[in-house]
Amino acid sequence: MDAASKTTAPAVARAATFQPPQSAAPAAAPAAVSIHVRAAITWLAIFPLVAVGMMAAAPLMENWHPVFRAMALTLVVVPTAVYVVLPRLFAVHGRLARRRSTSAGS
Repeated sequence: MDAASKTTAPAVARAATFQPPQSAAPAAAPAAVSIHVRAAITWLAIFPLVAVGMMAAAPLMENWHPVFRAMALTLVVVPTAVYVVLPRLFAVHGRLARRRSTSAGS
């Protein structure tokens, strides 16, 4: 080993073992949502999307085989529910749950 690599090795080792200050409080983890609540929220997201989607697409897919109608509808409904509707519904549920827990704690 040459002299330059000997002087930088301890600095690298110190940087890798850095510990954050002990006074930092860990962030509180959100409470887990019950599987029954998740199922209800998911149904609340999916049912209106399917109902509206079926009515809107009925004239376009009137002569389609039912399997292809279902496939086309789910290609639109599932991503819309997963990426748009469900995150908003879970956020609303989280706000309501926090409000309920803070009012019960006072």
